[in-house]
Amino acid sequence: MAVCSGVLTLASALAGVFPLPVSAQQTPSSPPVVVQPGAPGQPTRQLPPTTRATLPPASPADVQFMQGMIMHHGQAVEMTALIESHTENKDVRSLGARISRSQSDEIKFMKRWLASRGQPLSESMPGMDHTKMHDMHHMDMSHGAMALMPGMLTPEQMEALRRAKGGEFDRLFLTGMIQHHGGALTMVKDLFDTAGAGQDAELFNFATDVDSGQRAEIRIMQNMLERNPSKEKR
Repeated sequence: MAVCSGVLTLASALAGVFPLPVSAQQTPSSPPVVVQPGAPGQPTRQLPPTTRATLPPASPADVQFMQGMIMHHGQAVEMTALIESHTENKDVRSLGARISRSQSDEIKFMKRWLASRGQPLSESMPGMDHTKMHDMHHMDMSHGAMALMPGMLTPEQMEALRRAKGGEFDRLFLTGMIQHHGGALTMVKDLFDTAGAGQDAELFNFATDVDSGQRAEIRIMQNMLERNPSKEKR
């Protein structure tokens, strides 16, 4: 019993000497601590609570890739919009819905990426004012004055797709979208072949997802054409 009494007495004494844990002393109004890691061999620095993270400057090639891919994806969505009124093929309808949904979501992501970095949604051209550039951005993708990017369908190809119905539409849609997807793969390759480009983490993940996703869809469309050889030869 004497030992127990001594332990309790020591515990009471220690409680009076040492302060309460830091967590118990903090109040909800305590400002957050922002710490900046130092360079190798250098100490860290405590920054003001008002410090906000800033995005690193975007590579010009990154910006041009995103601007170009917005227009590129836009034509794919335009192509899929024709499906409902041009074919009853369930496989083509299912594939079109998948492409439309994924590329529409990616367009939203690309617009957010550009806006967060203070970049325009489309590349300006020498001698063009902002009003004209805005009007061009909203023109029909198949008839825009801007040069076609890799894989994009020409105005003649788009017109042929609009005129086709049934099996002929299926054939033109599948061959056209394979061509279109192939162009997107070229754009991704060109991006990663450019020195200093593709280093942004969000853009890197997006570009690699585009590459893998569109390669998979190309294989699906090639198989769909092979299952319908008569349509491919029409």
